[in-house]
Amino acid sequence: MRNDHVTIRSTAVFDLLAPQAPAAPVQVEMRYDTRDPYAVVAAFRTGRSGWVEWVFARDLLADGLIAPAGEGDVQIRPATDDPEVVVVELSSPSGHAVFEASAQELADFLDRTYDVVVPGNENLWVDLDQALTRLLPYDLG
Repeated sequence: MRNDHVTIRSTAVFDLLAPQAPAAPVQVEMRYDTRDPYAVVAAFRTGRSGWVEWVFARDLLADGLIAPAGEGDVQIRPATDDPEVVVVELSSPSGHAVFEASAQELADFLDRTYDVVVPGNENLWVDLDQALTRLLPYDLG
């Protein structure tokens, strides 16, 4: 386990797509934290002070930049008509949203995460004792 914790942040504007309406720009903050080296967080601004966060695998983002990826609540794929655009589709019991984002901005963010934690070395950053403490906060003995 590594002790030199790092958080990477990147802001972007994704276009929210809706049927028969113009695309609406949405501010998004992408975050990567070495305390959870397998995941990225996308925080979507929902109003003046509101944010909705989605956490998904860093590998899903990487895979979605080059081919359709994801089978669950988060799906990412290159746009069929523009190689510079990536489609991010989010589904939950409360709704469904489709966004378009810059492939280059997402790739740049991903590259910055790789500068800190090389793919395949995520396990070197995981603190198993801390993770178990969060899962088992009570003395079972």
